[in-house]
Amino acid sequence: MIRLWQSIWMVCVLLLAAPAWSADNDYQLGTGDVVRITVYGQPDLTTDVRVSENGTINFPLIGDVKLAGSSPAQGESEIAQRLSKGGFIVNPFVTLNVMQYRGQEVSVLGRVNRPGKYALEKMGRVTDALALAGGVIIDGADTVTLVRTHDGKTEYRDIDLVALFKPGGEASNELIRDGDIINVARQPMFYIYGEVQRPGAFRLEQNMSVVQALSLGGGLTTRGTQRGIKILRRDAKGTMQELPAQLGDPVQKDDVIYVKESLF
Repeated sequence: MIRLWQSIWMVCVLLLAAPAWSADNDYQLGTGDVVRITVYGQPDLTTDVRVSENGTINFPLIGDVKLAGSSPAQGESEIAQRLSKGGFIVNPFVTLNVMQYRGQEVSVLGRVNRPGKYALEKMGRVTDALALAGGVIIDGADTVTLVRTHDGKTEYRDIDLVALFKPGGEASNELIRDGDIINVARQPMFYIYGEVQRPGAFRLEQNMSVVQALSLGGGLTTRGTQRGIKILRRDAKGTMQELPAQLGDPVQKDDVIYVKESLF
């Protein structure tokens, strides 16, 4: 009977201890996070503590434990191993729940309404950080860059915001880690001049073709012709090249589309 109640109690502990991060188990603890640590069958060891500025907590019997940069599961394992190796508890069952999220500070830069540094009070993803910054402004790019430093190495990841809201796109909506930088560049542009209704600079959309670009320019004037449309494009060396263009050809960043006057 005792074993049965112990089993039931452990199941309850597991259910009640299912933390907010269970769906995002790769959350990294940071300085300022408040955690609750419990050890099964050892109520005197239950500890609510804030991760200090040096990334550690002080836990009964084993002293300082480094938590910053670790996941909750890794923190549980570290505490359990030290309790066991120290001879304090045999096969300890440790749970670590994040009660308050304070350690995730992210910088949002570039073409957003309120660029700056933000502290996330709970686990957040790229879209959460962009929302805190007021969202992307009209000339912001559809692709943002996540800059992350880990183990002394800096990583750059491009995230397609349009794809985030398509089926399966949520997988690329990454969890924010402390110190991350999200940069929203200006949307790439292209240019039209010659015999079009509205010559000028325009926002380059994904997979845009020449005919779509012409429509943004208001279409051809009565003197314009689809024959002999040219694209001025810089090559890898920066040299401007003049290329013949068909209506279905893709438009690239900084392309200049020229529509000439019909001779007839």
